[in-house]
This record gives sequence, structure tokens and C-alpha cells, in this order.
Amino acid sequence: MDPDPTHTALFYRFGAALAIGLLVGLQREYAYRHEPKDDEDEELFAGARTFSLLALLGCGAAFIADLAASPWVFVAILVLAGGLITAAYVVEAREGSAGLTTEVAALLTVLAGALCFWDALGIAAALGVAVTVLLALKLQTRSLVRNLDREDVYATLKFAVITLIILPVLPREPIVETEPFEVLVPYKIWLMVVFISGISFLGYILIQLVGARRGVGLTGVLGGLASSTAVTLTFAQRSRDTEGMARSFGLAILLAWSVMFVRVMVEVAAVNPPLLSRVWLPMTAATVVSLAYCAYLYLRREQDSGAETGEFTNPFELGPALTFGALYAVILLAANAARLYFGDAGVYASSIASGLADVDAITLSMAELSRNDGLDPATATRAIVLAAASNTVVKGGIVLTTGSKALRKVLLPGLIATLATAIGVVFLVG
Repeated sequence: MDPDPTHTALFYRFGAALAIGLLVGLQREYAYRHEPKDDEDEELFAGARTFSLLALLGCGAAFIADLAASPWVFVAILVLAGGLITAAYVVEAREGSAGLTTEVAALLTVLAGALCFWDALGIAAALGVAVTVLLALKLQTRSLVRNLDREDVYATLKFAVITLIILPVLPREPIVETEPFEVLVPYKIWLMVVFISGISFLGYILIQLVGARRGVGLTGVLGGLASSTAVTLTFAQRSRDTEGMARSFGLAILLAWSVMFVRVMVEVAAVNPPLLSRVWLPMTAATVVSLAYCAYLYLRREQDSGAETGEFTNPFELGPALTFGALYAVILLAANAARLYFGDAGVYASSIASGLADVDAITLSMAELSRNDGLDPATATRAIVLAAASNTVVKGGIVLTTGSKALRKVLLPGLIATLATAIGVVFLVG
């Protein structure tokens, strides 16, 4: 924090606190006016004005503590604010309303105001937005809880275990330090398991929040985060039982494939940011072509959107996570050996073969080899694109073998155009 902030800096910090308090307060007032209440006579504890004042109180308390050169001044004011909020809660509890949501939000708003004075504006803004989003997602959160079952809870706990307990204790050095085995680092391998599981888990949570039947297009996008293969198989099978939905199902499948291309770029950016400068062009070109064909299907889609969209199960299970970890390690080792003994041709062959099973593992492997083990970035880029193309061909095969004739007819032009664009761009430009 600037030890002697100027008047302009103070104005800016207090203004940021006011904006955060107003944001949270507006949400509370909106919810009070428009959300159903158990008691029609229920009074609003704090609205836009009160939350704005609370944020200014936090900022002002930090300012006074700074002037007095004593943190206890801030603590005393914070305790006073907490007492007022507690009193309001006691009054509401006596009237039959025992919820703590607004009261906790009020305390967080005070702290956000203090953070503004301490010049932690980014953290303060993030805290304010997070509080507002959580308050606004009341209905969606309740819906999520209602849709959870025992397996979802167990899967979440398992994900927490592999992330917070197993990952930190794994060795960060290679198991064997001789070629080609030096790429096998337990910590890095498990980190990729956590990364991919986290993306899939996020997609599943989003589906649970908005509902898998909010429309096949939205399900395709969110399902693509969880598993584009699962989306492809689900809608290909549905197309045999549902007449007149070929374009809608084709739209969902292509959207899921487009998300897969975006996933590839996110994975590359996470592991090897410099490589993204090469990968983004062919991947973006393929995504644009796919989305353009999606737009065409959307404009000509069927009016009936009430067909079943299928159920998505929790994508995180310990068995598949271990399988992915083993697959990633094998692909990483095979790709490194292919690079050492067979050159670029070996890398391309291993990428195509690996992409038939899983595009995430080979993408992460190529990014890792390019970052630490001397693989040429151009070769890594072509290998990633070939793996994505190989994986897309597999999903196209799923449609051709399990989908209806109408779905095959709708999807084939988009499949060919997307593949031709990705492969053509990477070999012409890269």
C-alpha cells in the first residue's frame, strides 16, 4: 500500500469501495423485490444504500487505522460493524428468518471496502463480484443440490483428495533420468490428471446448474467441457429415436467439437504458453469454420426443441482418472521415444494413434515435450492438430455408425470442412 496516498488515490479507493457495495446491494434489493419469499411481511436487512455504506465503513476504518498508525482501530470498528449486523440477525431470527446469507455478505462487503483502501483493488473487486454471483445463484445452487446424488458427492470428495492430498506429496523429479524415460515425472503426470479432471468436472457442474434440457445447443457447449465424445454418442443415439431433430442434434455435436478445439488451446496455454502462438491459428480456424456451419444449422434448425437431451453422469471417477494418468504417461514416453528414434515422422504417427483414444493426453504431452525436451515447436503444433483431427474423425465415425441417416447427412459437410481447415492451415502456415 502507498504509505502516503494522494487525495486522488484516496478518492479512487473510496470510489471503488462504493461501487462494490452498490453492486452487492443492488443484487440484494433485486432479489428482495423479485424472488419469492416465505413471509410476505419479511423486511430487507440491507439494500443498495446500506451495502454501499458498509463498504465505505470498511474503507474508512482502514483509513482511520492508517492515520492512527494502529491496527486496533480497524479491529474496533470491524467489531462494531459485526455487532450491528449480529443485532439485525437476532431480530430477524426472532421473527422466524434464520438465514445468514445477507449478514455474511455484509461482513464481506466491509472487508472488501478495507481492501480497497489497502490498494488491493483487484482482490476487492474479485471478492465483490464473487459475493454478488453467489447471491444471484441462489435458485441454481438449490437446483444443483437437489440434482446431486451420493455418487456425485463421493466423486467430488475423490477429486478433492487427488488435488489436495495426493498431488503435493508426489516426487517432482524423474523416475528414471535416462532417455527416453526422463519425461516421466510423477508430480507433472498427476498435475495433468487434476487439470483435465477439473475441466470435465466444471462442465458437469455447469450442466447441473443450468439443466441438461435447457436446449441441445447449450448442452452441446457445456457437454463439450465434460466430454465431447459423450455428447456425440448421446445425440447420435437420440437421432435414431427422434424424428425431425437432425439439425438440432448436429448443432449440439459440432458445438461440442468446437469446445474441444478451445480446450486444446487452453491446455497448451496452461502447459507451454509460447507454443500457443503457433497452435492458436489452425485451432481457431477450425473453430471458426465449425461455428460458421453451426450458425447455418441454427438458422435452419427445427422448431421442435423439446426432445430429450440425455443425462450426463459425473465425469470424475477415480478409475478413469488413474487410466488417464497411465495413458498420459505412456503417450508422453512413446512420443519422446518416437522423437528420439524416428524424428518428426514418429511424432506424427504417435499423435494420430494417440488421438484416436484421447486428444487431451497427446496435447499435454506435446506441449510438455516442446517446453522441456527439445521438440521443435512446429512439429509439436502439427502433432497436436493431427491428434485433434484424428479424435474428430473417431467422433465422426460414431455419428456415421450410430446416428440416423438424416444426422449423417447434416453433419458430414461440417466434419469435412473443419478437418480440411485445421490440417490445411497447420501445414501451409506452420
